[in-house]
Amino acid sequence: MKSSPNSSEMEERQDDSHAYEGIFLTPSEIVEYLYCPRFTFFMNCLNIPQHEEQRYKVMLGRELHDKKKMINRDYLRKKIECVKKDIDVYMVSPKFHLKGVVDEVLHLKDGSLAPLDYKFAEYTDFIYRTHKVQSALYGLMVMDSYGAVVRRGFVCYSRSSYRLKEIIFREKDFAEGERIIDEILNIIQIGFYPKKTNFAVRCVDCCYKNICV
Repeated sequence: MKSSPNSSEMEERQDDSHAYEGIFLTPSEIVEYLYCPRFTFFMNCLNIPQHEEQRYKVMLGRELHDKKKMINRDYLRKKIECVKKDIDVYMVSPKFHLKGVVDEVLHLKDGSLAPLDYKFAEYTDFIYRTHKVQSALYGLMVMDSYGAVVRRGFVCYSRSSYRLKEIIFREKDFAEGERIIDEILNIIQIGFYPKKTNFAVRCVDCCYKNICV
């Protein structure tokens, strides 16, 4: 099974991108859409920011990222055959309408590349869908920016002693990422009000709960 989009699929994506020219999403924004589609409407259609910097866990997560990058700057993960890494790589992909910073881009012994993302979270015996999707989105950006093969990604869970988990990418993972991107771009372009999450518990700590009806 293919591990990345073929040339015809990439050309089709480039043609379709003209309808949404100039619109770029970060993988974090896409994860917020998966959490609740109305995040996209409030942030991108009404331009109402989250003010997430006031949330305790977010602040801790940002501090962790900064500290870990300094401590881990010269460390190569030989167990996964990493021979080189790029740190804090900012990428823009007009083809996939993506932009953002990848914590680490790992150069592997087989010649492929892999994104690595640090999470201020515990590993609980399985990898959440949002983490898989976000890693695949980073993979799309790496493929487009570096012109290299991406077969897998890695997530490092800081609250589980920096446990490293591997994600093997399949064609369907990249296709799902592109499908979600298209859904979000459609909301932004048309400006329609999407349905909120089906999980009421997610609304309790939501910064938009007072204006979401």
